[in-house]
Amino acid sequence: MNLLKAVFTVSGMTLASRVTGLVRESLKAAVFGAGASMDAFEAAFRLPNLLRRLFAEGAFSQAFVPILAEYRRTRGHDDTRDLVSRMATLMAVVLLAVTVLGILAAPWLVYLLAGAFAREPGKVALTTDLLRVVFPYILFISLTSLAGGVLNVHRRFAIPAFTPVLLNLAIIAATLFLAPHVDPPIMALAWGVFGGGIAQLALQIAPLAKLAMLPRPRFDWRDEGVRRVLVAMAPAILGVSAAQVSILINTQLAALLGDGRISWITYADRLMEFPTALLGVAVGTVLLPTLARHGGEGDETQYSALLDWGLRLTVLLAVPAAVALWLLALPLVSTLYQYGRFGASDALATRAALIGYSVGLLGIVAVKILAPGFYARQDLKTPVRIAIVAVGVSTTLGFLLMQVLGHAGLTLATSLAAIFNATTLFVLLKRRRLYVPARGWGTFAAKVVVATGVLAAVIVVLAGPAAAWLQSGLVERVARLVLVVVAGACAYFGVLWLLGFRPRDFSRRENVPAPAPPADAEA
Repeated sequence: MNLLKAVFTVSGMTLASRVTGLVRESLKAAVFGAGASMDAFEAAFRLPNLLRRLFAEGAFSQAFVPILAEYRRTRGHDDTRDLVSRMATLMAVVLLAVTVLGILAAPWLVYLLAGAFAREPGKVALTTDLLRVVFPYILFISLTSLAGGVLNVHRRFAIPAFTPVLLNLAIIAATLFLAPHVDPPIMALAWGVFGGGIAQLALQIAPLAKLAMLPRPRFDWRDEGVRRVLVAMAPAILGVSAAQVSILINTQLAALLGDGRISWITYADRLMEFPTALLGVAVGTVLLPTLARHGGEGDETQYSALLDWGLRLTVLLAVPAAVALWLLALPLVSTLYQYGRFGASDALATRAALIGYSVGLLGIVAVKILAPGFYARQDLKTPVRIAIVAVGVSTTLGFLLMQVLGHAGLTLATSLAAIFNATTLFVLLKRRRLYVPARGWGTFAAKVVVATGVLAAVIVVLAGPAAAWLQSGLVERVARLVLVVVAGACAYFGVLWLLGFRPRDFSRRENVPAPAPPADAEA
């Protein structure tokens, strides 16, 4: 298997997800703006997202994927399918109970999310109604994540990467067609989330059936594999919980700053997720199963080489992306969001938040590459401890920086904490000799810096003054942004070509053992 091709496959599907996500956010901005109702929705959706990261993409996947890969490698198809069935059943039962409790406790949960909403009449009640509709999303998306983990272990990366597109399409449809017929219109977004969750789960059924991995109801939490996953999840839950607590604290702090702050940060976060997902999530998704195999086989040389390959690819793409995100913050925000109820002042405020995020892009992406270096060896405690300290860094800096920079101080604090997290992970991997950098890093980094400098110069010259973006129309903005982005990309990769870079230099092949055949085939 060509890992670079697999990364591009995941990135391509993720690109579709992020493009539809940007369309979704643009429509939300135009229809609903960045006021009190949008703050209510974003706050309500934040809790299911928190639990999603806790039960699904965060703690669960970090614990489940390495153990599932071990089962597939050493125990064969039937035992692997049994583990999937038992985990799916336990997850469904637990999350159904959590969903019911969340719906019943919604009025109290709103105060946990954004206590300052109580200052404005009706805002708590609206957030409560929204929360009750979106809460079942945690059940749907967690089971979707389990299915995605199974598919990724079987090297079927495309479907899990494409799945988020369905959520975006559901929210887009709700914004365009449902919002005019519900009162208040913002409720349409909540129903879009609900429908998108069902669609995401339904998409996994056929691929799992094709692999003969469709779960069957089997409740046995005492099973050896299930207990191993649960034990491995314990430290991961602590780490992910700490990170989500940081998000909740930032939400509370943003709410204290007044209406619009949560929305501005969220709109900036959506743009930040674009390069983060295309780079960090794509590479991390491909790396984890392969790292787990090398770790299980005790092949330290290939383990280190694979991490080195992932880090070089990250630096090659994340450094110019961070610079471009900083310099193009206003053009991006203005082109994508500044329509309807989203005005020039909203664009400038969102730009400030996005610049704060761009400072830490390399750190945010690098964490998604470095942390699997521990997860693959079933060591979740080390990255968890680092994550907890990083939360303390983020919270402390956020409180201090918001006094000076307002809501942008909160995003800058998040970035600085991510840089701390990535640096600490890197140092520990080297100290334990799990990662030994290959030769040539100095020359490689110097070439990236030179190419990024040329990229920055091209963007500055072509982007022009901020006023032009705030005052121009849609067609002019889109045409100009495309010109700047294409010219910058051509300049960056053109300079790299002149400096000797070739795509084949980053091609990496892995010999993946054929999966054990299903029991039916053996019979």
